[in-house]
Amino acid sequence: MFRTSLAVLALTATAAQAEISAEYHRYTIGDREYEGYVATNTAIESKGTVLIVHDWDGMTDYEERRAEMLAALGYTAFAIDVYGADENPQSIDENRALSGALYGDREEFRARLMGSIAEAASINGATEKHVLMGYCFGGAAVLEAARAGAELEGFVSFHGGLGTPEGQDYSATTAPVMLFHGSADPVSGMADLASLLDQLQSAGVTHGAEVFGGARHSFTVYGSRDYDLAADQGSWEGLLEFLDDAL
Repeated sequence: MFRTSLAVLALTATAAQAEISAEYHRYTIGDREYEGYVATNTAIESKGTVLIVHDWDGMTDYEERRAEMLAALGYTAFAIDVYGADENPQSIDENRALSGALYGDREEFRARLMGSIAEAASINGATEKHVLMGYCFGGAAVLEAARAGAELEGFVSFHGGLGTPEGQDYSATTAPVMLFHGSADPVSGMADLASLLDQLQSAGVTHGAEVFGGARHSFTVYGSRDYDLAADQGSWEGLLEFLDDAL
């Protein structure tokens, strides 16, 4: 399903002159092959690298378009794969099975995230500074990488799952964490957000949060019942401000 918002496409259209180069990127972690998507702007020097973790339905044109939008603005974008190149979920049950398997095996989840982060050094247009971002399941993955101590310049979660698994904390987090969330999110509500902010504060992690009143869980997903134009635009603008500071 094509899910890029019209508002976000408008942001891309007004970006500075760009020559976008985009390609699929195969890589290996352990004995498993993965396929990401790299987008770069060949007209200018890269501002930095942004890694995007996909939603629970795997790598789709949504992540590809977000990568291209970032490339249009001068970033090297790498949409990473944590399911595997052979996985192509087509139903809610398949989405739930793949994401649930990683939630149930946090060691494996972290291995795939860390392997993909390491792979970013070898992509076209790679830079030294990296920020990790993600939507929904990808937003939860971003927080998993933050707790795992991934050495990056920042972590950005859009309407992600905010719960902290038993036995984990943010003591190893190395960089600022930014959260974009809807006040009406039925998956992770305001109590979860408050708890997470308390944890980040206690751990001494630089953090920020922008809450969009009335926005539900998938407020950036164009075509979904949760799509919220103002929240989509506002969170994208907030991301760009964060990237400007971090990179």
